[in-house]
Amino acid sequence: MQIREGTPDDVPAVLAMFDSAVAWLTAQGRTGQWGTRPFTGDPRRTQQVTQWATGGGMRIAERDDAPAGCIAVGPAHDYVTPATEPELYVQALVIDRRHAGHAVGRTLLDWAAGEARARGVRLLRVDCYAGDDGRLVAYYESCGFTRAQPFTVGEWPGMVLYRRL
Repeated sequence: MQIREGTPDDVPAVLAMFDSAVAWLTAQGRTGQWGTRPFTGDPRRTQQVTQWATGGGMRIAERDDAPAGCIAVGPAHDYVTPATEPELYVQALVIDRRHAGHAVGRTLLDWAAGEARARGVRLLRVDCYAGDDGRLVAYYESCGFTRAQPFTVGEWPGMVLYRRL
């Protein structure tokens, strides 16, 4: 697996990754995380991914020369409590479902930890959907993160997690 910097040319591929994740979650009846609508064609989602691509914090994991996952790092989202020390924040993580089971997400999270260390930062944080069966929170815990603080945005339940480096 290779990790490279994302560019604006990657926006359609990243939107497609989110589409595959939304379809998979919807098929399981788990629609609380990202809803049921594809990201492709949604101007707000396109703008969000474009900002990641032009902001310098987006990386693409490739397997067999195909985009398999995406991570975006930068400052924390405004809906979470600010950290009390310097940090690197995982703003987004998505895996193309065709590459599930190949440690793409773990590899990208490990890249983020390495990037934080390279910046002299010892705190990596992420937030995620904490509803339904809690599997996403458990996934991050299996990647070395610890629960820090629950939060809600509207009716959307979330959890901030951290990883000390």
